[in-house]
Formats: sequence, C-alpha cells, structure tokens
Amino acid sequence: MEISCFTVGAFQVNTYLLKDEATGACAIVDTGESDALLQQLQVFQPRPDIQMILLTHGHLDHAGSLVPLQQAFDVPTYLPRLEQALFETLPKQGDWFGAPHMNRPCGRIDYWLNDGDMIELGQTQLHFISTPGHTPGQGCYYDENDIFVGDTLFSGSVGRTDLPMGDNVLMQQSLAKLIELPGHLRVHSGHGPVTTLAQELATNPFLEFLR
Repeated sequence: MEISCFTVGAFQVNTYLLKDEATGACAIVDTGESDALLQQLQVFQPRPDIQMILLTHGHLDHAGSLVPLQQAFDVPTYLPRLEQALFETLPKQGDWFGAPHMNRPCGRIDYWLNDGDMIELGQTQLHFISTPGHTPGQGCYYDENDIFVGDTLFSGSVGRTDLPMGDNVLMQQSLAKLIELPGHLRVHSGHGPVTTLAQELATNPFLEFLR
C-alpha cells in the first residue's frame, strides 16, 4: 500500500491518501477542516482513483471538510458507529474553541463500523479496531504494515481526554488494546511524525503503565 500524507488546516492535522498498489484504488483517511486537502488532491498526480473516505473520529479537524470532499468525490464514507453522537455536534464544535467560523455541516455517513470490521480497498484488507477514549468511538484502520490511529496515539504522547465526550478510563483500555497489535506496525497519527507501536511501548511516557 502506498501512503501519501497531507498536513492541513489550522490544527495541522495529518490526512492520508492510501493506494492499493495492485488495483490503484484509493482511500482518504480524515479530511481536515478546510478545503486544503481537496485542493491538494485535485492537483495530485497521477489522478487518484478515490473509492472511499475513512474517518477515524468526528472532531472538526478530522471530519470538518467531509461535505466538500463528498461533493468532489461521490464515494462511500465510513465512520465508527460509537462516534455518531460526537459527529452530530460538528455544527457547533467550533464554539468549543471560541471559533464559531469553524462550525461545519455533518455530511453523509454510508457505513457505520463496529470493532473487528474489515474494509476492502482493492486487494488491500483494512481492519477496523475501536479505540475509544479521546472520543466515544475513535477508531483505527490497519493492514499488515501500517495503522492509522487518528488521535489515539502520537509519537511520545496520546490523545487528550478533556474535551467533551472524552474518557480517560476508556483511553487507558484502548491503549492497552492497541499495544496488543504487532509492534512493527508503523503508526500514522492525526498529528506529528510516523512512529511504530514497539517504539511507543518502549519510550512513550504515557504508556509506562503498560511496560
């Protein structure tokens, strides 16, 4: 699988374009809150064959630009089922940050994901694992080499739980669950650089309780 990362918007969120090398089928992971990702995809070469949009969670920096992307690429969108309540707050999330101009419409969700579901992107099989805590339904997508974790885990840190609907107890449980996956998996976070699960287990101060 080929992976292109686009860091966009006021929150400098990492969004991703995944490409199945066998078929050329592509997926977008997260959207940013502005039209920056759409602008970059429209000039991306070769033109990507986008077949789906995968959302890790419903915060505005990860899902706020869903509507314009759906208008440009009329493809199915996937969201964790447990994230529905938070996703539906997109029209007022900007208010949480004192930035009402960032309130966004929700957009369309075509498929609601449950823990353990699998998605086929061409010949690439993506597994979905539910990792709530940062949000009620935050989840991750992974294959045999890479995992896209949204704001569950970062290089040297973890997702905050002090925003509305966050839960620190669930976050601890989710981190323990995540670390049970193969350590060689490359971790592509919603913010910051690429790392691996093994590297984070060995060095991340927020995972000390798992060592």
